[in-house]
Amino acid sequence: MKFSAVVLAAGISSRMQGKHKLLLPIGKEPAVRRTVSALLEAGPEELVVVTGYSGRVVIAALDDLLVKFQPNPQYEEGQMTSVAAGVAALSAPCSAIMICLADQVLLSARDYTELVDAFAAMPRGSILVPRFDGQRGNPVMFSTSYAPEVISGQRNLGCRKLIADNPEEVFVYEATHDRFTTDMDTPEDYARVLSRLGVSTEAVPT
Repeated sequence: MKFSAVVLAAGISSRMQGKHKLLLPIGKEPAVRRTVSALLEAGPEELVVVTGYSGRVVIAALDDLLVKFQPNPQYEEGQMTSVAAGVAALSAPCSAIMICLADQVLLSARDYTELVDAFAAMPRGSILVPRFDGQRGNPVMFSTSYAPEVISGQRNLGCRKLIADNPEEVFVYEATHDRFTTDMDTPEDYARVLSRLGVSTEAVPT
């Protein structure tokens, strides 16, 4: 199944105590590069990275990767504006769109492919939401038919509202692991991620 992806990388990392979480090292590469590289391995038709806060350094961290950058000057108004900007920037034909968080560094190409396969095999619905142990996760996938609706609602429509407005179209995918529900918002989150990856915690911000 052909899918395209939007990576949300515009946030201000307000809970990371002055550090930009997407630039924190995960081994030998910045967090955002690890995420985008894994997603590219999953084979999207197109990958758009939405930038905002410190956009230039985020772009520099992804130098030489085959992605399209879309700045979001309204990033301070909330994540839904980045979703709209990213979806609007897509141009390659596809059946579904995957909305990804740039700080989910535990996800591998296999995990992204797992969601694509689950979307293709859905017995019903047109929106897929992963869940583990009762907690909703990310990425969210939805049919390309929702793109105009998402784009037109730049100020008040993100994935959460799309899901809320179309409950009959939502298929909950019950994952067998917590990687879809694990992100990296705080120094404590960062330390836990590094520990799980077997990486030194010396770089944890204090």
